[in-house]
Amino acid sequence: MALESILYISNPATSSNSVLAALEATGCQVVGADSATQAVALLFITHSVAVVVLHYRARERASFDLVRSLRAIRPGVPIILLCREQIVPLPSGVDASGVYLYDVGQPREKLTSQVQSLLTGEGPGPNVDDAVHCGAA
Repeated sequence: MALESILYISNPATSSNSVLAALEATGCQVVGADSATQAVALLFITHSVAVVVLHYRARERASFDLVRSLRAIRPGVPIILLCREQIVPLPSGVDASGVYLYDVGQPREKLTSQVQSLLTGEGPGPNVDDAVHCGAA
């Protein structure tokens, strides 16, 4: 059986060594992508991806287009949006099931824990469907 992997999608402006370290602390292989095209290609060919972690940038709808594309390829893979701001309502056509929020202001150990919960099927919550600030409980 292949080692489960995490697809980490960011760009140089949003990339963070502490986020990468938190993802690596799960014990999974972390595969990085710095563009939507690269992320879609990696998800299509890398069948071991168990979780997608995506930096969400405020007022950038391209993140939601990417979520739609990722869902079309692998509908069952959970997606964690790393963000600082509330993301509701979602644009029409974005399926929020299996999409989770993580406030990048939280300790990185919480991100590790959230990813591990998804890997074990426990689910971290809250879903994007909930009208909450990113990462708030």
